[in-house]
Amino acid sequence: MNCGDRDIRIKRVSGRKRSRDGAQSHMTPARKRGGAGGAGAGGGGADTCPTDRRVTSIMAQPAEFCSDTEDLFGDYDSLLGDSSLLAKLDDAEQDERRRELQLVAVDQQDLAALPPPEDRVHNRSCQDVLTDSILDVLGDEPFEDLPVSQMQFEEQIGEGVKRNKLQDGDNTSTPSRNAGDSGHRRTSEAGTDRHTDDKTRRRSRARRSVTDQLKRTMLCNAAAPSNISRSVGLKEAVVSEEISVAMQAMETVSTETTDLGPFFGLPSKVKDLMYKLRGIKSLYDWQETCLNLDCVQQRKNLIYSLPTSGGKTLVAEILILRELLCRKKDCLFILPYISLVQEKVRGLASFGLELDFMVEEYAGSKGRFPPVKRRNQTSLYISTIEKGHGLVNSLIESGRLDNVGLVVVDELHMLGDGSRGAVIEMTLAKVLYMSNKTQIIGMSATLGNIRDLQMFLKAENYSNDFRPVQLKEYVKLNDTIYEVDPKEEECFRFSRLLNYKYSSSMQKIDPDHIIALVTEVIPTHSCLVFCPTKKNCENVAGMICKYLKEEFLQHRREEKVVLLRELKDSGDGSVCPVLRRTVPYGVAYHHSGLTTEERKLVEEAYSNGVLCLLACTSTLAAGINLPARRVILRSPYVAADFLKRSQYKQMVGRAGRAGIDTVGESILVLQDKDRTMAQTLVCAPMENCRSHLLHDDGKGILSLILSLIGLNITTSMEQVRDFLQGTLLYVQREQLCVERSLWDVVQQCVDVLQEKDLIAVMSHTQTLQVTKLGKATYKGSVDLSCSGVLYQDLSRGLEGLLLNSYLHLLYLVTPYDMVAQCKPDWMIFFRQFTRLSAAEQKMSAAVGVPESFVARKAAGQTVKNNVDLAVARRMYLALVLFSLLRETNLWSVADRFQLSRGFVQTLLSSSSAFCSCVLHFTEELEELWPFKALLTELTRRLSYCVKAELIPLMEVVGVMESRAKQLYNAGYKTLTHLANADPAILSKTIENLYKKQANQIVASAKMLLNEKAAALQEEVDDLLMAPLDLPADLSTEQLL
Repeated sequence: MNCGDRDIRIKRVSGRKRSRDGAQSHMTPARKRGGAGGAGAGGGGADTCPTDRRVTSIMAQPAEFCSDTEDLFGDYDSLLGDSSLLAKLDDAEQDERRRELQLVAVDQQDLAALPPPEDRVHNRSCQDVLTDSILDVLGDEPFEDLPVSQMQFEEQIGEGVKRNKLQDGDNTSTPSRNAGDSGHRRTSEAGTDRHTDDKTRRRSRARRSVTDQLKRTMLCNAAAPSNISRSVGLKEAVVSEEISVAMQAMETVSTETTDLGPFFGLPSKVKDLMYKLRGIKSLYDWQETCLNLDCVQQRKNLIYSLPTSGGKTLVAEILILRELLCRKKDCLFILPYISLVQEKVRGLASFGLELDFMVEEYAGSKGRFPPVKRRNQTSLYISTIEKGHGLVNSLIESGRLDNVGLVVVDELHMLGDGSRGAVIEMTLAKVLYMSNKTQIIGMSATLGNIRDLQMFLKAENYSNDFRPVQLKEYVKLNDTIYEVDPKEEECFRFSRLLNYKYSSSMQKIDPDHIIALVTEVIPTHSCLVFCPTKKNCENVAGMICKYLKEEFLQHRREEKVVLLRELKDSGDGSVCPVLRRTVPYGVAYHHSGLTTEERKLVEEAYSNGVLCLLACTSTLAAGINLPARRVILRSPYVAADFLKRSQYKQMVGRAGRAGIDTVGESILVLQDKDRTMAQTLVCAPMENCRSHLLHDDGKGILSLILSLIGLNITTSMEQVRDFLQGTLLYVQREQLCVERSLWDVVQQCVDVLQEKDLIAVMSHTQTLQVTKLGKATYKGSVDLSCSGVLYQDLSRGLEGLLLNSYLHLLYLVTPYDMVAQCKPDWMIFFRQFTRLSAAEQKMSAAVGVPESFVARKAAGQTVKNNVDLAVARRMYLALVLFSLLRETNLWSVADRFQLSRGFVQTLLSSSSAFCSCVLHFTEELEELWPFKALLTELTRRLSYCVKAELIPLMEVVGVMESRAKQLYNAGYKTLTHLANADPAILSKTIENLYKKQANQIVASAKMLLNEKAAALQEEVDDLLMAPLDLPADLSTEQLL
């Protein structure tokens, strides 16, 4: 084998240190070997041939594999520092080849070898020793200072040579110098032939040893343990392990480095996952432009605005993945609704499993404050608006906000949406003030004053009017359709007349011609009908089905039968009578009166085309994305309020399904009296987004100042003012603070907080400090208006806390803001009250609702004694929750209390969230310590409201009660069972479970299991970690 045949470089260094002089060989340059003279100790002109040399370092170009720790970390004794070594080795072998070729020519000319001259004999013997001495060292002498691996390998090579001789006869790996002259060689003498063949084999073997055997031997150095000594053996084992780890790390880095960038700075694996999990092959042009903006590359804050359904979320997800994978930073993704949070958690769980990051849900009662600190993984926190604010507060308090590299806010225009807008503003203002390393990305609908938001967030803006499907807007007046055209004087241009024959009776039932409009598109295409009220949704769905033809019943009939069965299972045998009548026609309604499970089933059926029409309220437009070929606005009102332009745009934006429809249509049904206002609605510019910190008597700014003081962000009035200069309120102070200055408002807020005993002002330093009650209020995210009442209720409850029933605790965690929505049926109240135990009735009387009061109200008598109606209503709601925990059947409880099942569902979820808030509230007040243990379990029970054995399965995002029962009955009884399930087998085992749903459930289960395991591991690591402030030994300090 030739030195140039393999592109490998082998370096081997002995474990023991040697001096440079001792390591020199006959291949060491003369200037290094013999000093200045370069001829050795004896001077002279003729080289003397060494009789005993050991090879200490052989090299062949150019890839390098190290076999010793000294190779990795330098400061070693090696001939590799001599750059002429390779050249010497190559020259030596080339000279050997030339000499052999010359000898072949001589042998061919004269078979009788003549005795060479003395000087030639001397030179030739010297050259022979140059090659043969290396061979002799390898083959004949023991390697005293080499690891056993080389010795073993040399023995293996020797055996291999013997086997080759037996198999190949006199053939060698080097071409024979007599190959081209075989006839002449046959006439030569036998002895000469054997002599020549012996020389050929010897020289060939020498070259093989140099180029082949030593390469392989050096490569496998440290492959076998050394028996020189135990310490040396252990050292070689450690070195071998370290080399293996280092090589793997280098290979990983090399692989990742070449793969970074193909997909907007992300590994190409992300692009493959986008196609595999989402079916996305390429991005829209605007998305590529946005991702390549200079401000994005430089990690500046950005607001990008596009119409609904333009693909905004995908850009945010790519930026999130870039932050998680490339910068190794956590991310926070804020969404407006719990349903959107759960949908996004399901959708990104598979990415987290494939790309090794955690996806954590912060919605309702879920979420840990502060989040688990992970050393080896990054986390994506997906939260609602309120939970996101609490999460940021906890990260600031624990000093970990800088670990969050990116905050993404969906529906940023909700900054102008009441109290929730104030919470968004507080969250972003704190991030801006406390961290200059955290990037903020806002996704927004088109706004009229986007410049104000830019100033607030110190952000760039990117706007585009792109829609994947063209949208055509129409209005209907009487039986005429007009196209919306802002260029027209009245904004409307005639399009067509409705071509549908109405009978007189039909005209009375459907004066707005809804049936004519929907039957133009269904069942082939989908349609959404937005209605002003929940009751109107149900009425419209029923009316449409009344006049649909029988052929609608045959469209996807089997799948509609399955849907009805699933709806029945979700209601424990009960089905809404309206849905029972409309679903066979492919029609349903969608509003907050449905249970969570019913809404999920209806949404999935509509997305899959089983349902072709939904009659819905405006909340559907702001929630999950359910596009349609045609969107019909039944009226320009939401309840009694005329539509805002932002609401209108959100609704009509659902028209047109990307990849399915070529065009989307919206039709606004108008009456003559609304024509003028409708012209303004469809043609006016977008509304402005205003700060809501001063909304509702300044609740927002009061809460903000309290949390600033509690988190030690500000401790003086000057610092409070400095912070407020970074808010949207400050940007818009001239429009919002007309009657008095912003600083007057701040001073008044501080005074109010003092009066409520939430903060204290130190008289001598004027320093602002939070009280215990104030700290409990902001950490529990409790409304300032009810924090005092809550504290009193909890304190009074401790005096006679009823522990043999959940009723007392349920009363204490019933949300105050739900009370106004409840009007008790006093007869039902009295009937349920009489079923309580004596202890429970006594508890009710203790909180202010005696039996006599309920009996008098039920009998319709006037009540003279002073009973707070708000307390009585709260007790009524507590009885609803009490019945739910005992029965877990939402339908029967709703029927018993004559409440809509949607209201009962909302009460349950709100109580669960408020229970979590009260738990955090009590954790900050020592006198309320008993509630910590009691409310922890109650929060869990309220979150799921199912039998205890189903709770582990219900924790998985996307698993509702009926599905949990199916899984439990099929043998998937724990989270571990579900996480290790095969999606294919799962979809076959569980009735009506699609493969895609099975994949999402298993991925979510794995993610949740990983999250829990990681949290436990972090606790273990913290317990085992040595304290950083461990006291040092006194003698050690003295020595130092």
